[in-house]
Amino acid sequence: MSITLRIIDDENRAECESLKVTDEQSQYIAGNADSLNEAVENAGVARPFAIYSGDKMIGFTMFAFDEENEDPEDKYWLWRFMIDEKCQGRGYGRAALKEIIKYFEDEHADIITLSTKESNLRALHLYHQAGFVENGQMNDGEIVLKLDLTDCYEKQKVVK
Repeated sequence: MSITLRIIDDENRAECESLKVTDEQSQYIAGNADSLNEAVENAGVARPFAIYSGDKMIGFTMFAFDEENEDPEDKYWLWRFMIDEKCQGRGYGRAALKEIIKYFEDEHADIITLSTKESNLRALHLYHQAGFVENGQMNDGEIVLKLDLTDCYEKQKVVK
């Protein structure tokens, strides 16, 4: 399964905005049009991407890279992550999350932070499988999870 993250531009924006999660999941994530507007409001920090499997757009993700934030645990956030309802249950979420983590690694992020509602069990299961752990904090009524990438960098140094 070949998953790629692609910049959202005038040619793929409408398609991205048309992607939807299931009705049940809509309580957990903002719509993509709202997220893209938020990206404009947070230019320089927000990094929105369409998620593709081959040439088919299957999802959306948006990161926050706040390079001026001096707290390494609050510098790099996974703000949005969704797979279109028509593409769920096929392993795309797991594969896309691996590609998202790789992006953060390639950008030399130390810690990826995200938050979600405690009742979002499906997403929590996916995040736990990828190594994210709760840190006991809350963010706007959501639990905060972190993935420490420094272990990955230490392992890479040992291998070299």
